[in-house]
Amino acid sequence: MTWRCTGIRWSGGVPAIGWCAEGRGERDSPLAYGQRLAFEARGERRCLGVRRAGKRTPCPTAAAVPGRAGNAQCPECARLDRSFSVAADTNAADPRTYRVYLAWFGPEMVKVGITAEERGPVRLLEQGAVTWSWLGRGPLMATRRTEELLRAALGVPDRIAYARKRAVRGHLPAAADRAREVAELHARAAALPGWPESLERLECEIDDHAGPFGLDGLPAPARVVTAMAPGGAVVGRLVGAAGPDLHFADGLVVDSRLLAGWELVAPDADATTAVRVAELPPLAAPGGQDGLF
Repeated sequence: MTWRCTGIRWSGGVPAIGWCAEGRGERDSPLAYGQRLAFEARGERRCLGVRRAGKRTPCPTAAAVPGRAGNAQCPECARLDRSFSVAADTNAADPRTYRVYLAWFGPEMVKVGITAEERGPVRLLEQGAVTWSWLGRGPLMATRRTEELLRAALGVPDRIAYARKRAVRGHLPAAADRAREVAELHARAAALPGWPESLERLECEIDDHAGPFGLDGLPAPARVVTAMAPGGAVVGRLVGAAGPDLHFADGLVVDSRLLAGWELVAPDADATTAVRVAELPPLAAPGGQDGLF
């Protein structure tokens, strides 16, 4: 039986590495900052199939997935996944209540988005939002129209590249400063005309993920893993996690989406990090999208 990594999962504000095995369901391995983390990729990276309503349907062909791909799905499973996706506007009949939020990732990096109310702040944790606030709640299409209104009126995007998010994590302003930026934008949003009548507006209540992410004292990101390969190993002390990113004490960042689909095993006791990496500039310049959000 092969347990394959599914990437980071956030539950109760705590990150964990997820695993799945055909016929055995899924399980999590909670992560603790300060711990030594070591793993090695074995075999071939395989498609994880489709996960919907908490259940995973295996890929019928167990298709191979490229090591550099940000999504551990074959094209067929990815298309099926998107056919039920709220983000892709292919599930407009979803009857659940949704919420609109403002999320702050760094200076001049604020986005607006929506998430199912039942998920609480999980979506904010998954995206690596440092500071955030709810804006409103209501039916799916009302929240979607509000999202579009705010993007157009406030000039904020609905996507921000992960490359930009991770580059600034070691250089963030004080919590009070980022909270003020979110509060000011919340006030501007609340003053706009044209909100759907079916949307309930919510007061500004700032939340901050510096604690869950381990941001205090986080080293500036220096290198990022660009791909895993059979025999590729990562060894180091985990000091933080934000969104899908694992941050290590030596400045290495591992996007856990690149781990998804691999069988990860314990390396030899004397193993050291041996994976494809790219050096990061001291601070990324604003602008641009990398398509992975």
